[in-house]
Amino acid sequence: MEVAGGGNRLGRCNNAALRKATRRLGKLYDAVLDPSGLKATQYILLTQIHELGSPTMANLANSLLMDLSATRHSLEPLIRERLVRLHVDPRDRRVKRVILTPSGTTKFKKMSELWEKAQDRFERALGRARAAKLRSELAFLTSDEFSEALAATS
Repeated sequence: MEVAGGGNRLGRCNNAALRKATRRLGKLYDAVLDPSGLKATQYILLTQIHELGSPTMANLANSLLMDLSATRHSLEPLIRERLVRLHVDPRDRRVKRVILTPSGTTKFKKMSELWEKAQDRFERALGRARAAKLRSELAFLTSDEFSEALAATS
């Protein structure tokens, strides 16, 4: 379908372009991480838990721009595999913290080696400078500054 200004609507759609790129990258990272038995999305969770220490469920969800129920759902396979566990915060029993188990830490380290391979493949294909620029632009899209700019335009 042609739209004013030429080109088709999806060809100009930022959301469609990002979703297509995400699917392509997801396939790359999933394929390289496949020997671990986990998906790239699960590696992201393990990485974020590792980097945050023992985050609350809310902190973990916020750091990944996910809602609490989606975060809990995404953690279920990792809990089942005993890679992470939920621990009631002793200072506030309503709060649950997400903790990497020893097995989770081991899995995270092994997956990190595989992740380096996927990361290297991507950066060699795109170019290291372009990859860094892309990460910078994507980081801006997830920033509070951009969120506020979007709100101001509505």
